[in-house]
Amino acid sequence: MQNAGKLLLAGALVLAVLGGGALVLARLGVDRLPGTIRWKPSESTSVVVPLGLMVVVSIVGTIVLNLLFRR
Repeated sequence: MQNAGKLLLAGALVLAVLGGGALVLARLGVDRLPGTIRWKPSESTSVVVPLGLMVVVSIVGTIVLNLLFRR
């Protein structure tokens, strides 16, 4: 049970760091990359699909994971 608690705390710490990083990137304007599709079908509804950001996150994640798990 002690290991499960440590695992949950580590997961929470990782999520907190990722959330803080997302806030910092949003302040820098990274959330509005080219390729973002915005659609507002009515006054109370809006749909945002950040395709450009998804591509950037995928590339950076692939590079980081390859560096971490390189043998």
